[in-house]
Amino acid sequence: MSTPEHLKYSATHQWAHSESDGLVSVGITDHAQAQLGDVVFVDPPAIGRKLKQGEACGVVESVKAASDIFSPVSGEVVAVNELLSDTPEKINEEPYAAWMFRLKPDAAAEMQGLLDAAAYQKIADAEA
Repeated sequence: MSTPEHLKYSATHQWAHSESDGLVSVGITDHAQAQLGDVVFVDPPAIGRKLKQGEACGVVESVKAASDIFSPVSGEVVAVNELLSDTPEKINEEPYAAWMFRLKPDAAAEMQGLLDAAAYQKIADAEA
């Protein structure tokens, strides 16, 4: 299982990446997609929705289960990955390339409070 060093993580198995334009891309981790199995549906938050850190804002469904998506930081959703509506299996194939939504963060400090790769890997290992 991979846990890229350049990303930040939440204990609820989302990854967050600070983009060069100031936006934050969000997806689910390799561990999360492996636990879910074959992803068949993604319901991201609506563009324009204001999210609080830790708020449930969408759903990922697999052949085994449905799981909430939680926002790792507060902010306004400015984009959703439309590709995932037709090809949700991209999450299984490339979980760190298949971002689900992007938001304009309210507070950059929230990103600093997320887990680094080593801390997240400890959580994932404990659940395996």
